Amino acid sequence: MPDTMLLLQMLVMLLAIGGLAGVLAGLLGVGGGIVLVPSFFYAFQTLGYGGPQLMQMCLATSLATIIVTSVRSVLSHNRKGAVDWTILRGWAPGIALGAVAGVLVASALRSDMLQALFGVLGIVIGLYLGLGKSEWRLGEAMPGGVKRALMSPVVGFLSVLMGIGGGSFGVPLMSLYNTPIHRAVATAAGFGVIIAVPSVAGFLLLPIEAAQRPPLTVGAVNIPAFLVVIAMTLTTAPLGVKLAHKTDPKRLKRIFAVFLILVALNMLRKALGW
Repeated sequence: MPDTMLLLQMLVMLLAIGGLAGVLAGLLGVGGGIVLVPSFFYAFQTLGYGGPQLMQMCLATSLATIIVTSVRSVLSHNRKGAVDWTILRGWAPGIALGAVAGVLVASALRSDMLQALFGVLGIVIGLYLGLGKSEWRLGEAMPGGVKRALMSPVVGFLSVLMGIGGGSFGVPLMSLYNTPIHRAVATAAGFGVIIAVPSVAGFLLLPIEAAQRPPLTVGAVNIPAFLVVIAMTLTTAPLGVKLAHKTDPKRLKRIFAVFLILVALNMLRKALGW
């Protein structure tokens, strides 16, 4: 077992991480998982846990927190009338199907492969956050029919492979289809619930060897890390929502984009054994 001082240090770190993740989920619509997955990875490694399923535990624990954070966020946004329920209902079945597929694939991959995927996709998201233009458009309205049936599972699938909610892919997608940014952020919080619920149900059934998992881990979900982070995100997510409706987060997004790219590059470096 790790010593008491190390556990206290991890507790303080997770409290800070949870607070930041909650604000980011409400403010930028990028989803707290972007911060949580690498943070859990380094926390668990520091505590002496590793093995080929380390990333599965990070993804699963992050997605478990996203259930609570996203529900709180979408309810807060809905009180302001910002959630587009038509988009949410239309895209929900495909996103949920993609999330289930994501769990099946993630469960079968080694930790280093998932690290590499997180790194590559994190760089893509960071580049979009930093360089994307608000005037970029793929269409004037969110697609339906065959196009929606093809695109919606991809959102769920890629989100699970990164352990994130719907914001990192959903917000850019909706923005490219002419959805106002505040409405896109609010609706993407609903995407997060749809992604996280079925994926966490699957990860709870994933067996992890006892020697490779931290104490009080159920399936691939570490309960103490989940509870510590949720204690903070429940407090800070509404603050992020308020800030999102009062500020222009463009400059903050660019700063966060640089941070995300650096984190993603480091994950990719570790996956390649450098």
